Amino acid sequence: MTNVDDPLVVHTPGNREIVLSRLFEAPAQLVFAAFTQPELLARWYGARGWRLTECDVDLRIGGRWRFVSQGPEGAQMVQAGVYRQVEPSHRLVYTELFDDQSYPGETLVSHEFTELAGRTTVTTTLLYATAEGRDTVLRYPMARGVGQSFTRLAELLHSTTTTEEEHP
Repeated sequence: MTNVDDPLVVHTPGNREIVLSRLFEAPAQLVFAAFTQPELLARWYGARGWRLTECDVDLRIGGRWRFVSQGPEGAQMVQAGVYRQVEPSHRLVYTELFDDQSYPGETLVSHEFTELAGRTTVTTTLLYATAEGRDTVLRYPMARGVGQSFTRLAELLHSTTTTEEEHP
């Protein structure tokens, strides 16, 4: 049974970290692809009401990525960074910096993809440059936005795996 509304779990293990985790009803290879392929990212990335209008991915260590999102009432958000580790279906690590960032320094983002019986848990660790930066982000509706985005991802994965099962 697929639950596209599986909850996002949020932890704050240190004064500079936020850890997010969510279970997806799809194999790690497909989940990793959804995090790294522009044509898939464009179909799920962003909270409800937001969409990617530009998505550049140079998926290699030292490669750059850049996302431009359009939101309600013409709001725009630009984020970019550099890939530090790329281990397909297992681990993705990169830096992240927003154009209009309200806290100092780059954030180090690490995604771990753990598959068990065809289901994948994504554990994302956000390591901020400062405790103040982490605290600023916690005051935003970040968990709600990531939760909505991950629900969109779960819907995409469900439709993709259902299509693959129907048309092998």
